[in-house]
Amino acid sequence: MSTPDADCLFCKIVAGEIPATVVHESPSTVAFRDVSPQAPTHVLVVPRSHHADAAALAAAEPATVADLVSAAAEVARADGVGDDYRLVFNTGAGAGQTVFHTHLHVLGGRPFTWPPG
Repeated sequence: MSTPDADCLFCKIVAGEIPATVVHESPSTVAFRDVSPQAPTHVLVVPRSHHADAAALAAAEPATVADLVSAAAEVARADGVGDDYRLVFNTGAGAGQTVFHTHLHVLGGRPFTWPPG
Protein backbone atom coordinates (compact mmCIF):
# COMPACT_ATOMS: atom_id res chain seq x y z
CA MET A 1 0.00 0.00 0.00
CA SER A 2 1.35 3.42 -0.89
CA THR A 3 1.65 6.29 1.54
CA PRO A 4 -0.52 9.40 1.28
CA ASP A 5 0.73 12.33 -0.79
CA ALA A 6 0.76 15.45 1.41
CA ASP A 7 -0.19 17.65 -1.57
CA CYS A 8 -3.01 15.44 -2.90
CA LEU A 9 -6.58 16.74 -2.60
CA PHE A 10 -8.09 13.24 -2.44
CA CYS A 11 -5.53 12.03 0.14
CA LYS A 12 -6.61 14.98 2.28
CA ILE A 13 -10.29 14.06 1.84
CA VAL A 14 -9.55 10.42 2.76
CA ALA A 15 -7.70 11.64 5.88
CA GLY A 16 -10.61 13.90 6.86
CA GLU A 17 -8.50 17.05 6.50
CA ILE A 18 -10.79 18.49 3.80
CA PRO A 19 -14.56 18.11 4.13
CA ALA A 20 -16.54 16.12 1.57
CA THR A 21 -20.00 14.60 1.40
CA VAL A 22 -18.98 10.99 2.05
CA VAL A 23 -21.65 8.49 0.98
CA HIS A 24 -19.78 5.19 1.43
CA GLU A 25 -16.66 3.89 3.15
CA SER A 26 -14.93 0.53 3.25
CA PRO A 27 -11.53 -0.56 4.55
CA SER A 28 -9.95 0.22 1.17
CA THR A 29 -12.23 2.90 -0.37
CA VAL A 30 -13.98 6.20 0.27
CA ALA A 31 -16.84 7.51 -1.90
CA PHE A 32 -17.97 11.12 -1.92
CA ARG A 33 -20.14 13.42 -4.03
CA ASP A 34 -18.43 15.32 -6.85
CA VAL A 35 -18.38 19.07 -6.22
CA SER A 36 -19.22 19.71 -9.89
CA PRO A 37 -21.75 16.98 -10.72
CA GLN A 38 -22.35 16.01 -14.34
CA ALA A 39 -25.40 13.86 -13.55
CA PRO A 40 -27.97 13.60 -10.73
CA THR A 41 -25.74 10.91 -9.23
CA HIS A 42 -22.07 11.82 -9.55
CA VAL A 43 -19.91 10.21 -6.89
CA LEU A 44 -16.16 9.66 -6.86
CA VAL A 45 -14.87 6.40 -5.42
CA VAL A 46 -11.21 6.58 -4.42
CA PRO A 47 -8.78 4.12 -2.87
CA ARG A 48 -7.49 5.03 0.57
CA SER A 49 -3.98 4.48 -0.82
CA HIS A 50 -2.43 7.00 -3.21
CA HIS A 51 -1.80 5.95 -6.80
CA ALA A 52 -1.75 8.42 -9.68
CA ASP A 53 -4.23 6.63 -11.93
CA ALA A 54 -6.16 3.40 -12.52
CA ALA A 55 -3.25 1.69 -14.31
CA ALA A 56 -0.86 2.43 -11.43
CA LEU A 57 -3.42 1.15 -8.90
CA ALA A 58 -4.03 -2.02 -10.94
CA ALA A 59 -0.29 -2.72 -11.07
CA ALA A 60 0.23 -2.14 -7.34
CA GLU A 61 -3.07 -3.29 -5.78
CA PRO A 62 -5.25 -5.21 -8.24
CA ALA A 63 -7.72 -6.25 -5.54
CA THR A 64 -8.37 -2.59 -4.73
CA VAL A 65 -9.57 -2.01 -8.30
CA ALA A 66 -12.25 -4.64 -7.68
CA ASP A 67 -13.07 -2.93 -4.37
CA LEU A 68 -13.61 0.38 -6.23
CA VAL A 69 -16.06 -1.26 -8.64
CA SER A 70 -17.90 -3.05 -5.82
CA ALA A 71 -18.17 0.20 -3.85
CA ALA A 72 -19.45 1.96 -6.99
CA ALA A 73 -22.22 -0.61 -7.36
CA GLU A 74 -23.23 -0.11 -3.73
CA VAL A 75 -23.27 3.68 -4.20
CA ALA A 76 -25.45 3.36 -7.32
CA ARG A 77 -27.95 1.12 -5.53
CA ALA A 78 -28.04 3.40 -2.48
CA ASP A 79 -28.62 6.42 -4.72
CA GLY A 80 -31.55 4.69 -6.43
CA VAL A 81 -30.10 4.36 -9.93
CA GLY A 82 -30.16 0.57 -9.75
CA ASP A 83 -28.32 -1.08 -12.61
CA ASP A 84 -28.36 1.98 -14.91
CA TYR A 85 -25.14 3.85 -14.25
CA ARG A 86 -21.82 4.64 -15.87
CA LEU A 87 -18.36 4.03 -14.41
CA VAL A 88 -15.51 6.20 -15.71
CA PHE A 89 -11.77 6.25 -15.01
CA ASN A 90 -9.95 9.18 -16.62
CA THR A 91 -6.25 8.38 -16.97
CA GLY A 92 -3.95 11.25 -17.84
CA ALA A 93 -4.48 14.97 -18.37
CA GLY A 94 -5.33 14.43 -22.05
CA ALA A 95 -8.25 12.23 -20.97
CA GLY A 96 -9.58 14.80 -18.51
CA GLN A 97 -7.91 13.65 -15.30
CA THR A 98 -7.39 16.70 -13.08
CA VAL A 99 -6.62 15.09 -9.71
CA PHE A 100 -3.84 12.55 -9.93
CA HIS A 101 -5.15 10.12 -7.34
CA THR A 102 -7.05 7.17 -8.81
CA HIS A 103 -10.77 7.87 -8.82
CA LEU A 104 -13.76 6.15 -10.33
CA HIS A 105 -16.70 8.34 -11.35
CA VAL A 106 -20.15 6.84 -10.71
CA LEU A 107 -22.68 8.63 -12.93
CA GLY A 108 -26.40 7.94 -13.08
CA GLY A 109 -29.90 9.30 -12.94
CA ARG A 110 -30.06 10.56 -16.53
CA PRO A 111 -29.81 9.07 -20.03
CA PHE A 112 -26.35 8.89 -21.58
CA THR A 113 -25.33 8.82 -25.22
CA TRP A 114 -22.61 6.89 -26.99
CA PRO A 115 -19.88 7.60 -27.77
CA PRO A 116 -19.08 9.69 -24.70
CA GLY A 117 -17.11 12.97 -24.79
